Amino acid sequence: MATEERRILEGVCDELRSSGELTRAQWERLRSALGDRFDKAWQLVEQRRVKRYVFEPSGRVVWIVVGKNSEYQVLPLSGYCDCNDFYFRVVDGEAGLCYHLTGQRLAEALGSYDEVEEGDEFHDGLMAEWRRLSSEQAEE
Repeated sequence: MATEERRILEGVCDELRSSGELTRAQWERLRSALGDRFDKAWQLVEQRRVKRYVFEPSGRVVWIVVGKNSEYQVLPLSGYCDCNDFYFRVVDGEAGLCYHLTGQRLAEALGSYDEVEEGDEFHDGLMAEWRRLSSEQAEE
């Protein structure tokens, strides 16, 4: 099931990169595969709570998703998120993706995210802050 969820999401994202908008049929495919996680992910996209930080001059990119309780770092190429849902449902194989990862994939495919440009001198400080938020969230 988890692999099927990812396959469906990535298939729709490929289509979105070309069309630039989500059709009713795509909406229904995602809703059927992901359930309420799709609804939550779509809210992230609509509310522009997906952030792409680009650090210059290095060009390093960090994806952050502003969830309901914290900010979560998402590593889209490895399919990783530092939220509790990822640890408790995705790692255990109960779900293929958390809604933060789903929201990031959709936002990236649609170009519907906020891009934040920062100097490299801010990278370490921001990473430390995101790690702190992640560890606080894990303790809850």
